[in-house]
Order: sequence, then structure tokens, then C-alpha cells
Amino acid sequence: MSKSKPPSAGPETTAGEEPVALTAAQRARIERNRQKALLLKQARLASQPYAKDGHKVKAPNRVIDSGAGFFIEEDEEQQILSEVKHQPGPIIPQLSDQLLCEECGKEFLESYLHNHFDASVCDKCREDEEKYELITKTDAKNKYLLKDADFDVREPPLKFILRKNPHNPRWGDMKLFLELQVKARAMEVWGEEEKLEEAKEQRTVNKEKAKQKKFDKRVKELRMAVRSSLWRKEISGHEHVYGEETYNEEEDEYSKTCTTCGHVMTYEKM
Repeated sequence: MSKSKPPSAGPETTAGEEPVALTAAQRARIERNRQKALLLKQARLASQPYAKDGHKVKAPNRVIDSGAGFFIEEDEEQQILSEVKHQPGPIIPQLSDQLLCEECGKEFLESYLHNHFDASVCDKCREDEEKYELITKTDAKNKYLLKDADFDVREPPLKFILRKNPHNPRWGDMKLFLELQVKARAMEVWGEEEKLEEAKEQRTVNKEKAKQKKFDKRVKELRMAVRSSLWRKEISGHEHVYGEETYNEEEDEYSKTCTTCGHVMTYEKM
């Protein structure tokens, strides 16, 4: 009577052969094939939603590769997505890159006055050179009676561009300001144009007074020099003996009379 062979726990082997162990790559390939077979089976079941007796059969859930080394069913994916909530993003208003010209009201992208002086004026309107004239800092200070602090310290500081001095390049670069902005700064300092004009008139009067005073002083010095030289010549042959001095208010002069020859010496006191 023949005996039955017990089942083998490992891979089948023939008589006299050693069992062969599977490598990791082979086991992985077998697992992939098994997963493919399961997917194909589920696909066939999904394409046949009705049984032979006409009753509707629920199709199995679709299996989706998560990309993280495992598979999930479609119902689980929907549940996960429904649980994930994101805060709505802020509404950002659409900003226009166009600038609006203060003169013509037309839009423009860039201009010379906007790039250098932050003035919203297009290049077409800038052709009015008389209105948008540039002025040096020295002329601006004299014309509008401004100080250095009014240009550099008072907020906001006035914009300027640098240009070579046309009279002599060695004198350094000139600062050119937009006269329209300088005039607006002068109105901030003086308040109104009438006060600025009054200050300019007063400055002119003070300059004329200072000039006249300097001229009178120079004339007196010349008179004193001439009379001093004449008096030295006269005393070379005769020595005068003068009496008390007298003062002439109209001429602003002092005088002395010689008691011997009657010579009158006039002089001024500084």
C-alpha cells in the first residue's frame, strides 16, 4: 500500500533538489501582479452592474493609487477631500499701472517729470517749457526768498537733478529744481503771494540803504584824507593857533579858526 506525500511548505522541488528562495525583487513583482489581477477583477465587476436575475448589483468602489505606497477606495478619498477645508484667499483689487496726467487727464506709463520729480505730467504736456521750467537753487532762493532748510529739511524734500555748470565745469554740478514745485514750497513758507512780494520789496529797500551807507562812509574817508593832506602842507611855513571848535549841524562838520591868520579848518568826526 502506497503512502501519500505530505504537502510541501516551500516551493516545489523534484527529488534530490534543494528548495530555491525568492529574491526581494521577485516577491515584489509577484505582489504587483497580484494587485493588477485584483484591479482587473474589480473593473470587470464594475462593468457588469446587474446580475443575471435582473437585480441591480452595487459596483465595487474604485481603487485609487495614493502615490504613497498604498491604495485607497474612492469613497475614502471623497471623505478625505470633504474633511480638508481651506480658508478663502483675500480679494486683491486689480491695480492699474497707468498714471493720470494732471494737465490733459490722459493715462500714461512713464514720463520725464514723473521719473525725476514725481510730477504726474505726461511728456506731451511737458512741452510747455515756460510752465514746467527748471531753476537753479541760487535763483530759487533769491526769487522766492527761501533758505536751504526749505529745500532739504522741510518735508517732503524737493526733488532735483544734477547738471554740469555751463560757465565752468570745475565749479561743480548745479542742482536744478522744478520751479512749479519751488513756488508751491514758497507758498507754504510765506502763506500767500502778497506777503512774499512785501518781503521782496523790504529786502530791496534794505539793500539800497546798506549800499548808500557804504557809499557815504567811503566819501567821508576820502574827504578826511584830502583835508588832512592840505592841512599838513599849510602848517609847513606857519604854525596855526586855533581857538575853540564849533559844530555845523547842517553840514555835520566841526571847524576851528586860527587866531593868528584867520585860517578855518573844518573836519568831521567818525
